[in-house]
Amino acid sequence: MKKTKATAAAERHYVIEKEKFVPVSQYFGEDTFNHKVMKQKLPKDTFRKLMEAMNEDKKLDHETANIVAHAMKEWALEKGATHFAHWFQPMTGITAEKHDAFADPCGPGAVIERFSGKQLVQGEPDASSFPSGGIRATFEARGYTAWDMSSPAFIKRNGISTTLCIPTAFISYTGEALDKKTPLLRSSRAVSQSAVNMLKLLGAKNVRRVYSNLGPEQEYFLIDMDYYYKRQDLVLGGRTVVGAPPAKGQELEDQYFGSIRERISSYMHDVEEDLFKLGIPAKTRHNEVAPSQYEIAPVFEEANLAVDHNQLVMDTLKSVARKHYLSALLHEKPFARINGSGKHVNWSLADDNGNNLLNPGKTPQDNISFLVFLIAAVRAVYRHADILRASVASYANDHRLGANEAPPAIISVFLGEQLTQILDSIEKGKVAKATNEEIIDLGISSLPQVSKDNTDRNRTSPFAFTGNKFEFRAVGSSQSISFPAAVINTIVAESLDDLAEKIRAKGSKNINQAVFEVLKSEIRVIKPILFNGDNYTKAWEAEAGKRSLPNFKTTPAALGALVTDKALRLFEKYRVLTRVELQSRYIIYLEKYIKDLEIEVKCLGNICLNQVIPAAADYQKRVAEAVIATKAALGGAAVAAEADLLKKVIRLVNTIYAGHKEIMAGMEAANAGHDEAKKAETLCEKIKPRMDALRESVDELENLVDDERWPLPKFWEMLFIC
Repeated sequence: MKKTKATAAAERHYVIEKEKFVPVSQYFGEDTFNHKVMKQKLPKDTFRKLMEAMNEDKKLDHETANIVAHAMKEWALEKGATHFAHWFQPMTGITAEKHDAFADPCGPGAVIERFSGKQLVQGEPDASSFPSGGIRATFEARGYTAWDMSSPAFIKRNGISTTLCIPTAFISYTGEALDKKTPLLRSSRAVSQSAVNMLKLLGAKNVRRVYSNLGPEQEYFLIDMDYYYKRQDLVLGGRTVVGAPPAKGQELEDQYFGSIRERISSYMHDVEEDLFKLGIPAKTRHNEVAPSQYEIAPVFEEANLAVDHNQLVMDTLKSVARKHYLSALLHEKPFARINGSGKHVNWSLADDNGNNLLNPGKTPQDNISFLVFLIAAVRAVYRHADILRASVASYANDHRLGANEAPPAIISVFLGEQLTQILDSIEKGKVAKATNEEIIDLGISSLPQVSKDNTDRNRTSPFAFTGNKFEFRAVGSSQSISFPAAVINTIVAESLDDLAEKIRAKGSKNINQAVFEVLKSEIRVIKPILFNGDNYTKAWEAEAGKRSLPNFKTTPAALGALVTDKALRLFEKYRVLTRVELQSRYIIYLEKYIKDLEIEVKCLGNICLNQVIPAAADYQKRVAEAVIATKAALGGAAVAAEADLLKKVIRLVNTIYAGHKEIMAGMEAANAGHDEAKKAETLCEKIKPRMDALRESVDELENLVDDERWPLPKFWEMLFIC
């Protein structure tokens, strides 16, 4: 085995100094300007006004904003902060920040730390270089950040630098959303209004607001840093564009939930410590299916906070990895033929009294409410499965979806045997008068006793009910969960409104009777989206076709759902995205698909021409010299094996060179057009298959050239030496 810095990592001895144990409860959230800190730092009247503004979605008056800003600055200075930044989430899918110093000149040779309410509430970063989908031109640079009071400010440490980060929305000069947070906030408002109206219709009292809650399960890979920096495809694109699979992958299932290695466990400890200080409730950690693959999962939080926290989780995974001489890979498919990474997003609704609306209650009336919200969610997925699929569409996720390691591109809903039987009973009319006795006889009243386990888990289902929540399993590991969450909120809001309208139209004095009549009718319509079996089978794909369920296998095909009349009307009706904003996102996602593929093409070309072919030529020369020497000593018959090897190497080198030329010619032809949708489609249908074919030749060559001369770290090294 060749000796590299990376393989030497296996021999490193990490000396871990045992720190004095401090319970997490004593430092949880210490780096966030949370409710506890605000209550301590703010005058009572100011704290009350701030809470009212947050809870009732109101603007903060200028005087109160100044008091809050001063308290926030003083707190940040105590933490060692020298700068503040409006922290936002542009359409790049990652976070952005512009740091401004607290220090302001106050005279010759003197400064004073200042931070005003105006600086807190609004910032003005340059918007010209962020993706806008045509909303902004390069010469139209102005953009605004607006403080999001619902997500607490936090301290970000990077080396010796300490910065106060203030979560914000990001909008253009003319008011359009340029970020991922704004549509989510709008969708949360929409689903809250629709859910509250439904609850009041069903007889609930003292409910003022409903929250969508999320719990994203984040998967990732860890490899030694030295390996990472030896591969330009990983550094530039996040994925290996060439590489033969190792002799052993996840076949033995010995990685999954196995004992965590010491180096990785130490890394996880440091990650969690940083997250706990930021008030992020990291709960679960474990080995995942693939070698060197892991998962971290939080406790449920309100959607906007969960989105912010997931962005911080991804940032923390990467930053802490560097301190441990590791690299965290968040790409959906960093290693071909090895299980990829997803981000299962668990979604539910809860009212402001703490009741989970997807958890059956202790009375028949609670169970009726549960069934209404359950069917509303299923109905939403049935009506807008195409939009839900588009919300997770990306070049990276295409490598994973439908690969028998993640849900297929066909969106379906899993409810489990018990709930399916209940819906069948309702559809068949077994509830005649909807009395409490009939509801009990139906079996609904028994649900609370097994509420968290009344379904098995179906890991092949894209949208599965798992006891008291839905799990959207199709989200990619590197993606922001903001847009998928915004889509779910919006489509459920519409579904709740439609059901409420139909219930009212019944005009029945018995609200339960009206509800069950509507549910009976709806169940009959939405049944095609329900599937409890194996989503990986060809039989299901054929059956889904018979049910007319959409099956968009690639991103260029899926994204079109965002700009249908149905989608444009939906998002505009609920004021989540205007037509201009939604169309701009369609363009941005297309552009990203194209750019991601183009980066991989360039990496593949550079690796082939600058590393693979030179290494193969060197190996070819050595084999040729051996053939000549052996033939001279023993005659032609003695060199049959070496000659055959030489021919294979020469054939593969020629194939790789010709394949690269073919890809570059195809890229030139694709770039000749100006239609982004057509270009993305061409790259997907014509260039990507050629890249896959070229990779096969490179991987075959890798298995022929000896380790000493192969220029790239191999999969078995990266995945098993850490």
